[in-house]
This record gives sequence, structure tokens and C-alpha cells, in this order.
Amino acid sequence: MQRRAFLGVMLGSAISAMANTQKHDNSVWIQTEQIDVFLSVCQKIELVKRAVGYGNFNILSFDDMLKTALMYSHIGEFTKNELSFIEEMFYENPNKYGFYGRRTVPSLTTNINENDVIKIERTGHYLFRGHSEGSYERVIQDVGDSLMLTSGVRGVPKQMNLYFNKIKSTGGNITEAAHSLAPPAFSYHSIGDFDVGKKGWGYKNFTISFATTKEFWRLRQLSYISMRYTINNKDGVRFEPWHVKII
Repeated sequence: MQRRAFLGVMLGSAISAMANTQKHDNSVWIQTEQIDVFLSVCQKIELVKRAVGYGNFNILSFDDMLKTALMYSHIGEFTKNELSFIEEMFYENPNKYGFYGRRTVPSLTTNINENDVIKIERTGHYLFRGHSEGSYERVIQDVGDSLMLTSGVRGVPKQMNLYFNKIKSTGGNITEAAHSLAPPAFSYHSIGDFDVGKKGWGYKNFTISFATTKEFWRLRQLSYISMRYTINNKDGVRFEPWHVKII
């Protein structure tokens, strides 16, 4: 099936480059008529993240994102077209992209209660109090302090920011993006899962290289956690050795 994709790079508040190319495969692509609204949504969400701060953005609600955008003149109110695009992307069935995970967030306006989460020191990330927090503490105790939390609780705007940026990085290929990152309504980070990594490894913690570390080997020995996205998992997501499934 033929689809038009784009390569867009956003510098500051402007689109500095965009090129269209023809793709011939079975992937689902951002449509040509959606490019402008897609990029404007990406930009506004990114600007909101900068306005509220990285840590706060992790648990920001959708309604608070809209309010924040309205507060700052350099961001501005989300338009009807932008909101329609967001709603379409949030509520659609991602099976057509090859993603088969279950929906974890029922509504675009689902909030994270700040009393239900705790901020983990020196990470900028949050975990749900109780089972997730306790599991993380046990993991650090059993694996060692060379392990660190690299991503915890994610609200709708956070997951949307990651997902839309992934789509943008693929040149508009939604299918490819959904193989690497759960769509906004389907992230297990919204119900307790978290990511871990080896201190000092940076971006390599989000590659299969993490599976070669002693930290990963020790994680696999633990009975109270599991790996969410194994090789050839049924959700259709890439192998993610860093993603901890709470059991």
C-alpha cells in the first residue's frame, strides 16, 4: 500500500525542514493532510514539557497540559483540529499498526493522583506507592546500586510526547513507531511497570545491549518481577530487556 511520509525536524518553535517521500509497504503512515497538525501538536506538547519541567511532566494530566498551554503566549491554546487529531490517535484501535497490547488508560482525561505516587530521588521519575515502589526497592537491594530507575509512571501527555516523537523520528511511520513504543492509551507505565538501567550507560539502557549486562542477568533471577516485552511477545512490541513487569 502506498503512503506519503515525511521527514521533519523541529528547531525551536519552527519547522526547519520537511521532505516528502513515497513508501511502498503495508505500514500505516501519517497522512499528508495531517502533517501540519501533527507537527504543531508535537511542538506544543514539547513546549508544555519545558514549561512545567521534566519531572512534573511525567505525571501531568491532559487537562493540565491544556491549561498550561493556554497560560503561555508562546505555546497557545490547542486548536480544534489539534484536539481532534489527539483524540483520534488516543481512541483508535492500534491493531492496524500491529500493536496488540491491552488498553490501560480508559479516557484521555484520566488523571494520576499525586497522593498515589512517590518521586524517586535523583531520577526525576515517579513510582506508584505500594507494590511498584516496594518492588523497585527490592530490585535495587537484590541487584545492587549500579541499577537505576530510568522511567516510571507516565501520564497521558508523557506517553503521547514519547509516542509522537517516535512517529516523527520514523518519518511518519506509525506502524514502525508502535513496534517500539506503546500508543498513549496502552502503556503499562500507567499501571505500575517501570524501566531500569545501568548507571552511566545513558541511551544504551534502551537498547538490546542492556541484555548483556550483569544487572540484567540478576534481574532475570528474581521471582517477584518479570519481563513485559520478551522476544516475539504477543503485544507486537520490540524486545525490551529494560522494561520491568510488576507481578
